[in-house]
Amino acid sequence: MDLSFVFMIVWFSLAAYSVIANDSIQTLGTFLESNKKIDRWKLALAASTIAVIVIVWSRVANGWDISRGRLTTKGIPFPETFTIWHALAPLWLMLLTRYGIPVSTSLLILSVFATSSTITKMVSKSMLGYVIAFLVAYVLRFGVVWVYENRRWKITSASRYAALGKMVNWQYLQRLSTGYLWSVWLMHDMANIAVYLPRSLNIWYLLFTLVLIVWWLFYIFWRWGGKIQDVVSSKSDTQYIKAATLIDFVYACVLLYFKELNSVPMSTTWVFIWLLAGRELALSHFKNHWLDLKVVFPMIFKDFAKVLFWLIISVWLALAVGAVSGW
Repeated sequence: MDLSFVFMIVWFSLAAYSVIANDSIQTLGTFLESNKKIDRWKLALAASTIAVIVIVWSRVANGWDISRGRLTTKGIPFPETFTIWHALAPLWLMLLTRYGIPVSTSLLILSVFATSSTITKMVSKSMLGYVIAFLVAYVLRFGVVWVYENRRWKITSASRYAALGKMVNWQYLQRLSTGYLWSVWLMHDMANIAVYLPRSLNIWYLLFTLVLIVWWLFYIFWRWGGKIQDVVSSKSDTQYIKAATLIDFVYACVLLYFKELNSVPMSTTWVFIWLLAGRELALSHFKNHWLDLKVVFPMIFKDFAKVLFWLIISVWLALAVGAVSGW
């Protein structure tokens, strides 16, 4: 058997786990945080069902390409041969995930295969993404808090507000928002996993991909997201289903906008981290008139410093791997 083929399959398997595990805080983190009373296998089954549907649909609707064109037209070619060096990126990502460090899986994994001009476009789009996510989250969070807590806005009695709240099935809404987010993320970031596979998948590659991803999803849910779940757990009220629903919905809308903007891959991790930062700042501003900034700013800075530092290390590693492996 061709050694390059063995490397491709093994490295793809590592990438599938490391990408989903590290990015699980973005897509499934709030879902896990607010549904701890539900059996893990039920949550995993729901996520797996959506993943299978989206991947099969992407493959059928996009010329057998589950990356939806993000690899075939943007300077990220399929390598002629796979070497042991191609394993360093997913292994490094697994190590970061093990210690709860969120990092851009797109920039880390895809930079091994991408041209320098493509990497520049990815970084530029990612920076635009986190600015927009921060502003959107701040404005919306501030608006939601003001609407619910500012007494001047109240035009009806508290009992009528309570009755209205009971009419909304937040569990149902959260499942819809999580499914929406998970679907959009898969459409965007499957490229980070599929980069280790031929750009046009036959039926056997497709079946292998589906089985592997479902397997890893059940494993991730069994571990409740792992250490990296702490990034979500540390944020205000993410354990509450209403907050989790709004986070997922807003994040999905931002990702959908950038997905439709162009097919250049971007760091969804940056978008998510700054989405959480924007809502934390808005909550502190409204409730305490900036009195808690000494708490909020260190939290925001810590998350940003983590992402930036490990981004630099990760891109350096990816470029080094690319150079060593002949790219």
